[in-house]
Amino acid sequence: MAVFTIGDTHLSLGAAKPMDIFPGWDNYTERLRENWLRLVSEGDTVVLVGDISWGMSLEQSRADFAWLEALPGRKLLMKGNHDYWWTTVTKMKTFFDACGFHSFDFLHNNCHIVDGVALCGTRSWLFDAGEEHDEKVMNREKGRLIASLEAAGDAPKIAFLHYPPLCAGARAEDIIDILHRYDVKRCCYGHLHGAAIRRAVQGVVDGIDYRLVSADGAGFCPVKISI
Repeated sequence: MAVFTIGDTHLSLGAAKPMDIFPGWDNYTERLRENWLRLVSEGDTVVLVGDISWGMSLEQSRADFAWLEALPGRKLLMKGNHDYWWTTVTKMKTFFDACGFHSFDFLHNNCHIVDGVALCGTRSWLFDAGEEHDEKVMNREKGRLIASLEAAGDAPKIAFLHYPPLCAGARAEDIIDILHRYDVKRCCYGHLHGAAIRRAVQGVVDGIDYRLVSADGAGFCPVKISI
């Protein structure tokens, strides 16, 4: 079994939000599907690190999830800042069951163990926002990250975030401190697109190996994670 990850697929098969209006996003669903089929097998796990569908509700996202359901592998879903369809885990599982979608699970206040390695994560939040609301959201996200890492126990941990914990000129110190506290050695994140990809920090920083896995940042190709 292998583990792959990709973020920011921004599927819009059921919503009027085409991504191919942006440079580099032409035929992106076809490119992603071809790469996925070439790399991912049925026994593999793919972590989708948020901004999965542009649908404003689960029903509006049904076509996007049907498209993902047809691809091989178990898919662990995380919330991004544009996942407006996201609701409670119970409601999402009920919806997927009713649709006959059985390849999905959630990375939310929990972890998933694959070959002895814990896949942990949360959305996180903007580290340079200074409003009171942003502080409350970040505190909640820190709690979710801790809950996920605690659920892993003593297992080696890989952290998946939607928002980058650091980029050129900025750091989410509280998030990074939590990663170090739980001895996380690898962290994958999304959110950055287009020109912002140049701000991505990739490689080892203070003992943690960071990797940008947003769809356009990864060439619309699931990234294999060594476990």
